[in-house]
Amino acid sequence: MSHQYPKLHNAMWPGLVGKGPDSEPPIDLDTMLDLTARAEVKGVKFDGVDIFLFDPHISIDISDDDLKRVADKITARGLAVGSVVAPVWPPTGGGSAMGSEEDRKRFVQHVLKACHIASKLRDYGARPHGVVRIDSASSVQEWAREPEGNTRRIAQTFREAAAGAESFGERLAAEGEICWGGMHSWREMVKLLELTDRPKTVGFQADMAHTLLYTLGYNAEPADRIVPENFNWDPDVLDESLRRLTAALRPWTIDFHVAQNDATVKGSGSHDKTGRHCLPHDPNGKLDIVRHAGFWLKDDTGTPTRAVRHICWDGCMFPNAVMTQQKTWNDILGVMVAVRDAHGWE
Repeated sequence: MSHQYPKLHNAMWPGLVGKGPDSEPPIDLDTMLDLTARAEVKGVKFDGVDIFLFDPHISIDISDDDLKRVADKITARGLAVGSVVAPVWPPTGGGSAMGSEEDRKRFVQHVLKACHIASKLRDYGARPHGVVRIDSASSVQEWAREPEGNTRRIAQTFREAAAGAESFGERLAAEGEICWGGMHSWREMVKLLELTDRPKTVGFQADMAHTLLYTLGYNAEPADRIVPENFNWDPDVLDESLRRLTAALRPWTIDFHVAQNDATVKGSGSHDKTGRHCLPHDPNGKLDIVRHAGFWLKDDTGTPTRAVRHICWDGCMFPNAVMTQQKTWNDILGVMVAVRDAHGWE
């Protein structure tokens, strides 16, 4: 059954993440937009894109005039902008959310710059919905030196960022991922959101690939592992584990990434090892993408939560030869359409 919502978006940052001097060259924004705009499945096309505010795509210091030109370039292809990723990490000019006073100041500054860009895109009529995506910009190893204190510092930094986001009418979504300290396990993620205590402004961004790793307890205490030690991918056990996971994090979820994972980790270029994204039809993928997406998009009664207005495909660190094939994006769009058909609304 076809539905109007959620809108279907494609991420632009796979053209940047894991690319660079130690890997393959980045894929420029125009190419990523064209591949997205040309994708089509039975007359259905992508509705929009989620973007990364970092060169060579879009500078965090872009002028309003240049941003208007980018907005026009996107809308001219029949696409809207949804969520935007703030470049909060030290290598991109930001700073650790649990670091020194100067580190935390740079973190908040970059979040506010991202909120300015996001709000201007709304003013230009290019962005009807979406959030500003953040994380702790801190390694698990650094966090583990003082877990309680570091989580408190991250929460304080998130609160300061939230105050600025509210002035722009924006919300912040913290992406749970095993490589970010204080956000590396489902239990620590819930604790951080509760300590931040800004439920109307700071929520969770769930990526199906990364949250699968939550159930396996990668980079976390044994107590944070949800599946049993001798887990052999029994479908019923996986479903029960994902139900427990989503029961804890779904109430916080304000942004959602459709993705596949083979239960391994991968790093590329400057990106730390994290949940490995797979193509939607990868035979090694552990998720039933369409069915398991419903664990996030519907409540326990099977009713759509309507907590997000769009969903986004995320698939980072694929080879450029794969990413520049139009078939790749047609296949991805096909899965996104199936997710909306199964769990969408009017």
